[in-house]
Amino acid sequence: MAKLRFKVVEEAFRKKPLEVVSPTLRPSEYFGKYVFTRDKMFKYLPRDVYMQLVDVIDNGAHLERSIADAVAKGIKQWAEENGVTHYTHWFQPLTEGTAEKHDAFIEHDGKGGMIEEFSGKLLVQQEPDASSFPSGGIRNTFEARGYSAWDPTSPVFIIDDTLCIPTIFISYTGEALDYKAPLLRALRAVNQAATEVSHYFYPEVKKVTCNLGWEQEYFLVDEGLFNARPDLMLTGRTLMGHDSAKNQQMDDHYFGIIPDRVQAFMKDLEIRALELSIPCKTRHNEVAPNQFELAPIYEETNLAVDHNMLLMSLMKRVARKHGFRVLLHEKPFAGINGSGKHCNWSLSTDNGILLHAPGKTPEDNLRFVVFIVETLMAVYRHNGLLKASIMSATNAHRLGANEAPPAIISSFLGKQLTELLQHIESSDKKNLFDMAGKQGMKLDIPQIPELLIDNTDRNRTSPFAFTGNRFEFRAVGSEANCASAMIALNTAVAEALTLFKRRVDDLIAQGEDQTSAILDIVREDLKTCRPIHFDGNGYSDEWTQEAANRGLDVERSCPLIFDRYLDADTIKMFESMSVMNAKELAARNEVKWETYTKKIQIEARVMGDLSMNHIIPIATQYQSQLAQNVLNMYEIFSHDEADQLTARNKDIIREIAQRSQRIEKGVEELIESRRVANRITAEREKAIAYHDTVEPIMEKIRYEIDKLELIISDECWTLPKYRELLFI
Repeated sequence: MAKLRFKVVEEAFRKKPLEVVSPTLRPSEYFGKYVFTRDKMFKYLPRDVYMQLVDVIDNGAHLERSIADAVAKGIKQWAEENGVTHYTHWFQPLTEGTAEKHDAFIEHDGKGGMIEEFSGKLLVQQEPDASSFPSGGIRNTFEARGYSAWDPTSPVFIIDDTLCIPTIFISYTGEALDYKAPLLRALRAVNQAATEVSHYFYPEVKKVTCNLGWEQEYFLVDEGLFNARPDLMLTGRTLMGHDSAKNQQMDDHYFGIIPDRVQAFMKDLEIRALELSIPCKTRHNEVAPNQFELAPIYEETNLAVDHNMLLMSLMKRVARKHGFRVLLHEKPFAGINGSGKHCNWSLSTDNGILLHAPGKTPEDNLRFVVFIVETLMAVYRHNGLLKASIMSATNAHRLGANEAPPAIISSFLGKQLTELLQHIESSDKKNLFDMAGKQGMKLDIPQIPELLIDNTDRNRTSPFAFTGNRFEFRAVGSEANCASAMIALNTAVAEALTLFKRRVDDLIAQGEDQTSAILDIVREDLKTCRPIHFDGNGYSDEWTQEAANRGLDVERSCPLIFDRYLDADTIKMFESMSVMNAKELAARNEVKWETYTKKIQIEARVMGDLSMNHIIPIATQYQSQLAQNVLNMYEIFSHDEADQLTARNKDIIREIAQRSQRIEKGVEELIESRRVANRITAEREKAIAYHDTVEPIMEKIRYEIDKLELIISDECWTLPKYRELLFI
């Protein structure tokens, strides 16, 4: 086995970059090649059908079944011209991945033959088997019916010979079993609420769009080395492995020259992504060795989420072609940076105004202040929920690990914006503004028109930081479906804006001037949400205590953090905004607890297997070699001289025996703790048991194994080490 490891390592280092044949066209000329974009809609659809479909996409008009057949006919013609033979409803179940069932474009022709067929009915709705997807108890396992329904706001696309139709996925009884359905509802809610508040400043606004720009971090490892690490194969992370003497401490990988093999992979990935309308913009080395990042141009949030899910799937396929495996686990290697998916979030109107960006007029800047403050109100009221929306068994390893935001939600604003909000909160309203007749209002808020994007330094310890014209939700995990965070955030902001408008309108109804009423409520909310504002070091122990004193959620146990989904305020928010009901929320939590348990369960079983079938035999083998060496020394030298010469080997033999004994005992405890936890029927209590009793034992076992790796001969060690996995 050890010889196999050396062979695999040697082959990995000798691999050459795969030559990528680039298109002769410019990227703009093949962008969206395999997507049914608007120009293709215009070409393949009747004009009246095209106009109706655009109205559905842009304005949320009702999708009439009468146009579905015409749309399906046009899509089928375009797809067949691109060699497509099958179609699938592509959806996002509660598994963190995507799902698809392929059907061929064929039906009986009634004459003993077959014809190519694709109707509007097949485009709009399908019935995939729902019995094996997580449902959190909404469905019994013997109740298989579920429906997928076309989402026309996200264009269909082609992968190989299959037409992929983005859809929502719901149960037979109507509850959402996916991420897209509640995301669409959350986006509708924030659109309605933000549009109404925008009317205070811009009566002509008809629609507010939520924008998302995700930054996808990931690791690459050679496929041969990946296959030689059962823990990587089965869990996505290394359950054992001592630090490499050199890792990221020199900061030489960050923004460094991209390795040739990786460059070839990135080039191939970008070509395929651009053909699928994923607007890849940025690529670079990240901080940790073999860690990289890809980021696109910002898009409407629903489309951005679809593109991120598609990209993660595409990355895995392209990586294997280049002899790599992509690691999307948030913490695949201990001791170095983990991977996140920073979600840059903003709101914009249909007339091009960024609602979180300052403007050139007092009216613009009052609008800017309103949307900043109400976003902070949303984050403050539901900081525990936002943490729950990004928490998972995998992301828990990354958060608070001194290279990612801590597991406490706070918001960094920077010096200039902080001083601005403090000025508004403390100033006398009569001195803050006056009305200047037809010229509008004059605000005593110095320098707002000169407020610049990126006017202040960034705070990498802030989970939710203002960055000039948007907020960056930095706590989202690299392998997560970012829809989870976007559902919680947009619903919370929709609620905050709705409550804001209701209170302002009440003051106006009592006879107060609109601007004065807005400032009154802004001041109230600034005082209320003050605890969520923190510009300091989020890694410090002092911040944890201070955050608790401020009333922020400081819970670190993943299963307990999920409880925030079932808080009365959370349920009230989701139901009042028509995003999810209590039944759907309870079901999703059952899925979260069950998923957490299963992931830790798998890791524990893999660790037990590797400990007993890899590590202990390796230790015993090396121990025997040393013991034989000791015996040989006594045959050659005098007893006293042999005592002196074998002292070190005896110490190593003793240490191996002691650590092996602790590993074996730990595995026994691990098995017993799993056995006890598995008897628990309630998913929440079972997840808590795995967190409290199983995970700590795994950490103790790992400590002993990592110490053994340092003293056992390299030629005996069968598992590829960090220095080999991280430097290809």
